[in-house]
Amino acid sequence: MTTKIYGYARVSTEDQDCSIQEKALYGAGCDIVRSEQKSGATTDGRRELETLLDFIRSGDTLMITRIDRLARSVADLEAIVGILKERGAFLRATEQPIDTSTPAGVAFLQMLAVFAQFETAIRRERQMEGIAKAKDAGVYKGRKPTVPVDEVRRLKAEGLRPADIARQLKIGRGSVYRALERAA
Repeated sequence: MTTKIYGYARVSTEDQDCSIQEKALYGAGCDIVRSEQKSGATTDGRRELETLLDFIRSGDTLMITRIDRLARSVADLEAIVGILKERGAFLRATEQPIDTSTPAGVAFLQMLAVFAQFETAIRRERQMEGIAKAKDAGVYKGRKPTVPVDEVRRLKAEGLRPADIARQLKIGRGSVYRALERAA
């Protein structure tokens, strides 16, 4: 049975492209490379990754350029590595000494995963601090309300049920309940 090396490339936003990663993956010997433009915050909705994980077999290798192209959380990384291990496949990276076919490669992978999750948490913390400062300065006011709270209250006072209010105003029933809670 012939083993394959599958490459996976990912960028987060539409204005980025995967061409540099794809070139590196093909240069590292990948037989097939799948790419997508999706956030790395979760593995949900990453169809190209799902496709590769469905096709990978014993002895095959999933190749990435860097660990952050695959997962941003330890839990997601462990889940992916668990699937590969269960199938008898391996994970390697072109820019980092990750190779799950060796004990040293596994150890390095685990250390990088912890640092990647830490970096994401720090970035989120800085973002929240920036938003708080912008709110204090009156620059950031958040999203404009999309639910006409006064209209929800008026329709409720007329005796309409929340489901009917939601249907009439073309909003979610949960939004109706939240608007009514704010009124109470």
